[in-house]
Amino acid sequence: MKVLAFTGSMREASLNRRLVRLAADRLEERGASVTETELRVLDLPMFSLETEADIKSGKRPMPEGITTLRELMLEADAFLIASPEHNGTMSSALKNAIDWASRESDDDGPLACFRNKTCGLLAASPGRLGGIRGLPDVRRVLSSIGTLVVPQDFALGSAHQALGGESDDDGTRDDNAVQGAHRVADAVYDVTTARLAASA
Repeated sequence: MKVLAFTGSMREASLNRRLVRLAADRLEERGASVTETELRVLDLPMFSLETEADIKSGKRPMPEGITTLRELMLEADAFLIASPEHNGTMSSALKNAIDWASRESDDDGPLACFRNKTCGLLAASPGRLGGIRGLPDVRRVLSSIGTLVVPQDFALGSAHQALGGESDDDGTRDDNAVQGAHRVADAVYDVTTARLAASA
């Protein structure tokens, strides 16, 4: 099983990245192969039909980040996505990545990056709600383009305390953070295993 893990955060010291890493660790413990990427490193341009048309016509080159994201998503059987909540919804960076990955390219049809994939959703925030208000929108968008989003999700409130600080080397992981991330990871593993077995 191949899993792609990433966040909708553009911060270098991202709480969401640290939370999704807890879920990725659990999947690796169970035998999955997990690849991580970061949208801030991929440096995707804002999606527009004009930009897409210019790329397809050769007026501008295909940004390497778009190609990389699509390749990683096509290779994966499942996704782990942690999205910060921006004004009550998913981050614009995550929505932009979904928009680019959903478009048809020369090598695959539309929505090929999303069809027959499983996804687990997480969120982390210093606030009490943990970013929970943004996850329904991520679920709705992904479900509408062919991805099976597992019912279990997890939003970690007061994440700056639960994850122990601002860097990967700070503090400890509290039981709630670990258990919540593992619950999502286990659901992704179990559902994806069943789907792969059914299609074999």
